Order: sequence, then C-alpha cells, then structure tokens
Amino acid sequence: MSWEAMLEEQPTVMSLLERSMNKDRVAHAYIFEGKAGAGKRETALLMAQRFFCVENSAVPCGECRECRRITHGNHSEVMFLQPEGASIKKAQVEMLQKEFTYKGMEARLKIYIIEDADRMTASAANSLLKFLEEPESPTLAILLTENAHFLLDTIQSRAQKISFSPPSIERRRRLFQEREGTGEIAAGLLAKLPHVPERESEAALAEWIVQGRNLVIQLTEEVHQRLHSALLTLQDKWLGHFSDREELDIGLDMLLFWYRDLLSITYGSDDITYFDQKATLERVALRFSEMEVVARLQAILEAKRRLRANANAQLLMEHLLIQLQEGS
Repeated sequence: MSWEAMLEEQPTVMSLLERSMNKDRVAHAYIFEGKAGAGKRETALLMAQRFFCVENSAVPCGECRECRRITHGNHSEVMFLQPEGASIKKAQVEMLQKEFTYKGMEARLKIYIIEDADRMTASAANSLLKFLEEPESPTLAILLTENAHFLLDTIQSRAQKISFSPPSIERRRRLFQEREGTGEIAAGLLAKLPHVPERESEAALAEWIVQGRNLVIQLTEEVHQRLHSALLTLQDKWLGHFSDREELDIGLDMLLFWYRDLLSITYGSDDITYFDQKATLERVALRFSEMEVVARLQAILEAKRRLRANANAQLLMEHLLIQLQEGS
C-alpha cells in the first residue's frame, strides 16, 4: 500500500508520523495498536521505507530497490519478529539482539518490527526491555499489537503508543475474502462482526460462519410461521453450533444483521448483509411496520445485554424467540 493510500485509511496516524519524520523527532520505539486490518504492518513498512528510500522525498516511492527489499522482507537493516507457535520466545529476542550487535559498528539506522508483540513470553518481554533501554546502535523499534495492555508497563512507558482507527467494513471484507477458503458470503459477515472466534484454519472459520448464517435464515423463517419448529431448531441445532457465550453473542449479532436488513429494505438502502436473500427480505419486510422491526432489534440487543450478565443461554434464547414472534 502506498503512503497516500494509507493516509486516506489512517489520516491521523499518518499525519502524526509524517510530521515527526519531517521534523526529525521520531521516537526510538513505537507501539502500533489497532484491530486486525487497520494497517499497522503496512504503516510500519512505509515508515521503514521512508528512512531508506533512495528518492529521499517526503514519502517513499515504493518502487526503488530499497523500498522493494523492505516490502519483500529481505532488507538487511529491517528485521521482523513473529510468534513461533503460540508465542514470541526469549531466544528469538536474543537472536534479534545478536544480529543488531553484529551490525552495531555501522552508523546506519536499524529497524525491527515485532508482530503480535503482546504474545511475548515474560522472559522475552524482559529481554526486549533491556534492548529498548540499551540498544547497541541507532535503532527504531515498532511493536504491533491488538492488545497493548498485555505488554509490560515498563515497555509501554518506553515507547510512544499510536492507536489506529478500526478498519472500514469494506476493507475488512476485502481482507477476509483474500483468505483461503473464505468466499464472498462468509467475508461479508466476518467483516461486520465485532469479534471473530478462533478456529483451526481460515476455511474452518468460513464454514462455521456459513453454517451459523444458514441457521439464522432457518430460525427467522420458522419463528414467524411455526414457533414450535423454531424452538426445536434452537434445541437441536442453534445451541450446539453457538456452543459458548462468546459464540452465542456472535449468533445474536448475526440475527441482528437480519433484522437490520429488513430496515434497509424498508428504507430502500442497498446496505444488506444477507444480500443473496434480498427477495426473501423484501417479502418479509411487507409484513412488518418499521416500529415492529425496531421492537425486534431492541429485543435482540436486550438479549445480548442479558447474555453478558450471565443469563441462562437456553432460557434467554427461548424468551427471545417468543419476543421475535410477538414483536414485543
């Protein structure tokens, strides 16, 4: 991604960094915090390119040899650290320190970018802390994380934290769709969910989302025509698929999207999550007034609130289905 494109995505972040670099007031360490897809890694690469680009302009060209090497991860002065398995280990940080020691006699800036920095083990974090305090050569550290509060307080105090705005839904949709096994339908739903469950693979996550989506379509059809069938679907399928509180909260979000789509149809908007169900949504929308749809949306939001208050999941859902049928 170019500097200009990133400036459009994250204007506050990019303007701040640009001013710092233009005035030669760059911190020795940064924490880039933000949700997946916010552009943290892209910004770190652009920042590195800004220092080494042969064009020596206000923004990196992205095309010169130095810029391309950084993009492809094979620049000698820019190193990356990523979790090995579930965490970043002490040995990885020590190896990073050793590499920088070898190059320490050169005056040129060295940059290291740590991805998922919150996943460092305690010993790795303590090793990094010492490196932040006593670098062997001019260095710039960029720590990328979705959860800065999981970093040591002492690391946070020695770095400038920059918060990235959440990515747009359209950007998240594109990112999800680029993943292996994630089609347009799954990507559209995943992009709108505030939280995405962990699965063993991207394909497994996409399959789980599509199955949950199909349950929402089935449940909303049954609840307005044959409540008894909806209660059976709840018992036999819904509670098995959305098997814990986090997953059930996602299921309620997906249910919420369906009723929001009914409002979108009423208002003539094209912003529809269940886009392939438009004909069904148009037919259902004719049966309800705007206030009746809003009442159902409020019932789902209240169910989400009660779920967070540890209400019994089955009783909560049974009560919700009755409310959705009655519209109150």
